[in-house]
Parts: sequence; structure tokens; C-alpha cells
Amino acid sequence: MSLALIPGSFDPITVGHLDIVKRALALYDEVVVAVMINDQKNYDYTLEQRVDMAELAVKGLDRVCVVGSDGLLIDLFDELQADVIVKGIRNEEDRAYEEKMAAWNLEHNPRAKTIFLQAADDFEQIHSTKVRDMIHAGEQPDAFLAPAVAEYIRTLHCSNA
Repeated sequence: MSLALIPGSFDPITVGHLDIVKRALALYDEVVVAVMINDQKNYDYTLEQRVDMAELAVKGLDRVCVVGSDGLLIDLFDELQADVIVKGIRNEEDRAYEEKMAAWNLEHNPRAKTIFLQAADDFEQIHSTKVRDMIHAGEQPDAFLAPAVAEYIRTLHCSNA
């Protein structure tokens, strides 16, 4: 039984992220989407909200679950007894950053190997920052989100108005 861990901020989770989850499912028996906290980032959504959105995005996908964590990825990797970390990359900038993170993880946990999945052409331009910018501009980023996630975000913003 192989378990892939897909970590990220997912602020919010996009269809690009979901594509990586589905592709990882084709390679591994189980996939855990780990909604993490990066102290270097400011978030539009709380950890709980980001976990809720990730759960909505993967609903109906067998063998996928979502966890939230404010700890280190390498510790979660061991806690879940994962076999591999899976990261999606869109471009060379992503690759350079993710390779640096993968090297750090491996240095601190020799079992924590990372594989990279290149974003499909349809998803290369989709990222959470773009979605947040659209929301801040009053636009509906529905094309970049799972329908349930788009609705969740609309509900959040309506209740905050």
C-alpha cells in the first residue's frame, strides 16, 4: 500500500491542485492532501477554511483524504507513514523553489523523498495568488475552482459583506 502526501497552502485549492491530486491517485494507492501553514505567507483564509475547501474539492475521490497541519512537513510525513511527497510545478521558478524544499526535507528526513509532477498545459497559468487577486478585484474565479469551492468562497464573502 503506497501513500502519497501532497502538501500545500491551498489558499484556496484550485483545479490545478486538483489535477495533481488526481494524477497522484493514478500512481499511488492513497493520497493525503495536507493543508499546511507557511510562516512566510499571509493567508486570506484560515487553516480551517482551507481544509474545508480542500475537502469540498476532493469529495467523491476515493482513496483521498485531507488533513490540516501547523507542524513540519517531515514530521507529518512520518506520522502518516507516507511513502512520497508529491509537488506540482508550473514553471522553472516553481521547480527551483520546490527542489530547494525537497532537498531540505530529505536532509532532515532521509525517507522524505519528493517527486514532481509538471502541471498540465491547461493548468500552468492557474495558481492561488491569481484566484485571490480576482476575488479582491470583485471577479468570480469559477473557472479556476471546483464548483463547490467557488460556492464556499461566495458564501464566505457574502457573510463578510
